[in-house]
Amino acid sequence: MKNNLLMDFTVNKETSTVHVKREFNAALSAVWSAWTEPEILDLWWAPAPWKSKTKSMDFKEGGRRLYAMLGPEGEEHWAIADFKSITPKTNFKYLDAFSDSEGNLNTEFPRSDWNVNFTEENGNTFVDIQIKHEKLSDLEMIIQMGFKEGFTIAMEGLDKIFEEKAQ
Repeated sequence: MKNNLLMDFTVNKETSTVHVKREFNAALSAVWSAWTEPEILDLWWAPAPWKSKTKSMDFKEGGRRLYAMLGPEGEEHWAIADFKSITPKTNFKYLDAFSDSEGNLNTEFPRSDWNVNFTEENGNTFVDIQIKHEKLSDLEMIIQMGFKEGFTIAMEGLDKIFEEKAQ
Protein backbone atom coordinates (compact mmCIF):
# COMPACT_ATOMS: atom_id res chain seq x y z
CA MET A 1 0.00 0.00 0.00
CA LYS A 2 1.37 3.40 -0.96
CA ASN A 3 0.14 6.74 0.27
CA ASN A 4 1.36 10.31 0.41
CA LEU A 5 1.75 10.39 4.20
CA LEU A 6 5.15 11.46 5.49
CA MET A 7 7.62 8.69 6.30
CA ASP A 8 11.08 10.00 7.04
CA PHE A 9 13.72 7.50 8.24
CA THR A 10 17.16 8.90 8.98
CA VAL A 11 20.22 7.19 10.46
CA ASN A 12 22.84 9.36 12.18
CA LYS A 13 25.97 7.28 12.66
CA GLU A 14 27.75 10.07 14.56
CA THR A 15 25.15 9.97 17.35
CA SER A 16 24.15 6.27 16.92
CA THR A 17 20.56 7.41 16.48
CA VAL A 18 17.64 6.55 14.21
CA HIS A 19 15.09 9.31 13.64
CA VAL A 20 11.69 8.37 12.25
CA LYS A 21 8.97 10.91 11.54
CA ARG A 22 5.70 9.38 10.41
CA GLU A 23 2.34 10.93 9.56
CA PHE A 24 -0.97 9.13 10.12
CA ASN A 25 -4.38 10.00 8.71
CA ALA A 26 -6.02 9.83 12.15
CA ALA A 27 -6.73 11.93 15.21
CA LEU A 28 -4.08 12.16 17.90
CA SER A 29 -6.22 10.25 20.42
CA ALA A 30 -6.53 7.29 18.02
CA VAL A 31 -2.81 7.24 17.25
CA TRP A 32 -1.91 7.52 20.95
CA SER A 33 -4.21 4.56 21.71
CA ALA A 34 -2.64 2.53 18.90
CA TRP A 35 0.81 3.03 20.44
CA THR A 36 -0.17 2.55 24.09
CA GLU A 37 -2.94 -0.08 24.29
CA PRO A 38 -1.81 -3.70 23.91
CA GLU A 39 -4.98 -4.81 22.12
CA ILE A 40 -4.29 -2.32 19.31
CA LEU A 41 -0.48 -2.62 19.41
CA ASP A 42 -0.77 -6.34 18.74
CA LEU A 43 -2.67 -5.62 15.51
CA TRP A 44 0.23 -3.75 13.88
CA TRP A 45 3.50 -3.74 15.86
CA ALA A 46 5.08 -6.67 13.99
CA PRO A 47 5.84 -6.47 10.27
CA ALA A 48 3.45 -8.73 8.33
CA PRO A 49 3.36 -11.68 8.04
CA TRP A 50 4.70 -11.65 11.61
CA LYS A 51 2.31 -11.01 14.50
CA SER A 52 2.77 -9.25 17.82
CA LYS A 53 1.45 -10.83 21.02
CA THR A 54 1.56 -8.97 24.32
CA LYS A 55 2.00 -11.20 27.36
CA SER A 56 1.75 -8.32 29.84
CA MET A 57 1.71 -4.53 29.73
CA ASP A 58 1.66 -1.96 32.49
CA PHE A 59 1.72 1.39 30.67
CA LYS A 60 2.96 3.67 33.43
CA GLU A 61 6.29 5.16 34.47
CA GLY A 62 8.32 2.22 35.75
CA GLY A 63 5.97 -0.23 33.99
CA ARG A 64 6.81 -2.75 31.30
CA ARG A 65 5.45 -4.36 28.17
CA LEU A 66 6.53 -7.97 27.56
CA TYR A 67 5.68 -9.17 24.09
CA ALA A 68 6.64 -11.59 21.35
CA MET A 69 7.04 -11.27 17.62
CA LEU A 70 5.56 -14.47 16.21
CA GLY A 71 6.77 -15.65 12.82
CA PRO A 72 4.73 -17.47 10.18
CA GLU A 73 6.69 -20.67 10.80
CA GLY A 74 6.35 -20.68 14.59
CA GLU A 75 9.32 -18.42 15.38
CA GLU A 76 9.16 -16.44 18.64
CA HIS A 77 11.30 -13.40 19.38
CA TRP A 78 10.56 -11.88 22.79
CA ALA A 79 11.14 -8.27 23.77
CA ILE A 80 10.53 -5.82 26.58
CA ALA A 81 9.77 -2.13 26.74
CA ASP A 82 10.59 -0.53 30.10
CA PHE A 83 8.65 2.75 30.34
CA LYS A 84 10.72 5.63 31.72
CA SER A 85 8.32 8.56 31.37
CA ILE A 86 4.84 9.24 30.05
CA THR A 87 3.19 12.55 29.21
CA PRO A 88 -0.33 11.57 28.05
CA LYS A 89 -1.06 12.13 24.35
CA THR A 90 2.26 13.97 23.91
CA ASN A 91 5.27 11.75 24.66
CA PHE A 92 6.54 8.54 26.17
CA LYS A 93 10.04 7.19 26.61
CA TYR A 94 11.18 3.63 27.07
CA LEU A 95 14.12 1.26 26.89
CA ASP A 96 13.61 -1.50 24.34
CA ALA A 97 15.42 -4.83 24.42
CA PHE A 98 15.23 -8.43 23.34
CA SER A 99 14.41 -10.82 26.17
CA ASP A 100 13.18 -14.30 26.93
CA SER A 101 9.50 -15.13 27.46
CA GLU A 102 9.79 -14.17 31.14
CA GLY A 103 11.27 -10.73 30.42
CA ASN A 104 14.88 -11.54 31.27
CA LEU A 105 17.21 -9.35 29.20
CA ASN A 106 18.99 -10.98 26.24
CA THR A 107 22.43 -9.39 26.48
CA GLU A 108 23.50 -10.70 23.05
CA PHE A 109 21.51 -7.84 21.52
CA PRO A 110 21.70 -4.12 22.28
CA ARG A 111 19.10 -2.07 24.12
CA SER A 112 17.75 1.05 22.51
CA ASP A 113 16.38 4.20 24.11
CA TRP A 114 13.12 5.36 22.47
CA ASN A 115 11.67 8.87 22.70
CA VAL A 116 8.23 8.95 21.00
CA ASN A 117 6.48 12.31 20.44
CA PHE A 118 2.94 12.92 19.17
CA THR A 119 1.55 16.08 17.55
CA GLU A 120 -1.63 16.77 15.59
CA GLU A 121 -1.87 19.06 12.60
CA ASN A 122 -4.87 19.57 10.28
CA GLY A 123 -6.53 16.35 11.44
CA ASN A 124 -3.44 14.20 10.92
CA THR A 125 -1.08 13.00 13.63
CA PHE A 126 2.70 13.03 13.45
CA VAL A 127 4.76 10.56 15.44
CA ASP A 128 8.35 11.71 15.84
CA ILE A 129 10.67 9.01 17.16
CA GLN A 130 14.29 9.22 18.28
CA ILE A 131 15.91 5.81 18.87
CA LYS A 132 19.31 6.14 20.56
CA HIS A 133 21.81 3.30 20.70
CA GLU A 134 24.73 3.11 23.09
CA LYS A 135 27.31 2.71 20.32
CA LEU A 136 27.54 2.66 16.54
CA SER A 137 28.00 -1.12 16.36
CA ASP A 138 24.65 -1.56 18.18
CA LEU A 139 22.92 0.71 15.67
CA GLU A 140 24.55 -1.12 12.75
CA MET A 141 23.44 -4.51 14.14
CA ILE A 142 19.80 -3.41 14.32
CA ILE A 143 19.91 -1.91 10.81
CA GLN A 144 21.46 -5.13 9.43
CA MET A 145 18.67 -7.13 11.11
CA GLY A 146 16.19 -5.24 8.88
CA PHE A 147 14.83 -2.67 11.33
CA LYS A 148 14.07 -0.05 8.67
CA GLU A 149 12.19 -2.48 6.42
CA GLY A 150 10.32 -4.13 9.29
CA PHE A 151 9.35 -0.85 10.96
CA THR A 152 8.16 0.56 7.63
CA ILE A 153 5.91 -2.49 7.08
CA ALA A 154 4.55 -2.17 10.64
CA MET A 155 3.71 1.51 10.04
CA GLU A 156 1.80 0.51 6.91
CA GLY A 157 -0.12 -2.01 9.03
CA LEU A 158 -1.14 0.82 11.34
CA ASP A 159 -2.29 2.84 8.30
CA LYS A 160 -4.60 -0.06 7.38
CA ILE A 161 -6.16 -0.03 10.86
CA PHE A 162 -6.98 3.68 10.53
CA GLU A 163 -8.33 3.18 6.99
CA GLU A 164 -10.64 0.39 8.17
CA LYS A 165 -11.96 2.54 11.03
CA ALA A 166 -12.64 5.42 8.61
CA GLN A 167 -14.85 3.25 6.39
